Amino acid sequence: MTDRPKKVTSARVLRTWRPTPHVVRLVLGGEELASLPVGEFTDHYIKVVFPVAGVDLPRPVDLAAIRRDLPREQWPRLRAYTVRDWDAAAGELTVDVVHHGDEGLAGPWAAALRPGDEVLFVGPGGAYAPSPAADWHLLVGDESALPAIAASLARLPVGAPAHVFIEVDGPADEQPLPSPGAVRLTWLHRGVRPVGEALVDAVRGLDFPAGRVHAFVHGEASFVRRLRRLLRVERSVPRDWLSISGYWRRGLDDEGWRATKPDWNRQVEADEETRVPVPLG
Repeated sequence: MTDRPKKVTSARVLRTWRPTPHVVRLVLGGEELASLPVGEFTDHYIKVVFPVAGVDLPRPVDLAAIRRDLPREQWPRLRAYTVRDWDAAAGELTVDVVHHGDEGLAGPWAAALRPGDEVLFVGPGGAYAPSPAADWHLLVGDESALPAIAASLARLPVGAPAHVFIEVDGPADEQPLPSPGAVRLTWLHRGVRPVGEALVDAVRGLDFPAGRVHAFVHGEASFVRRLRRLLRVERSVPRDWLSISGYWRRGLDDEGWRATKPDWNRQVEADEETRVPVPLG
């Protein structure tokens, strides 16, 4: 995954709306967006900068200088969000933020934004786009991966076969996902099941087509770990043809997940060396 240098971009909210009950869609604009290197990948992401309440960040915002000169309790927090769409002609960047009431940091923030409000972010980074050399595509994720899956489906070659599994809370959280590909899209409604359990069952039950698959699997870390083992060990998908990572982990905020992710990465590497099943959780 590639990161842009840690320059902080200042954008302005152009408009917001709710495509589904649990998603706030933000459309950002501004002069600084014109130089952004967006478009190569379909999993482009930005890291939104959340200043601590009552702390006025020095301008221009320089994260390295802030961490050098200010006490830790005044450092802003960062949250990563995938770019849902980039309109180069209009200079508009679209980002979806999952919203579950007053829960979390970003959801309530996104719900309160109004046109003209400033949004600071770092990025974009990114590493994946559907390969035209693949015989078929597999895209799997929960709500956190939905923007990248949507962008990827829009980029599929005409007629390219794709199996897509997306897990959401319920029917109201489904979205239109247009694509020039030959897409078999399955929406999975979580209900009371643990996040990702339905996704693991769906991929395990898939009758894999013949030929080379290019797979994209992202979302909550526990199910991602299980699916990585399934694809790498049981289905022998080469690493170069698999984009897979935990975007978040149950029970941890973003800072906690980033602090523990190196250990998680070592665990999933070890999974490929053993035949012991990986638990969900």
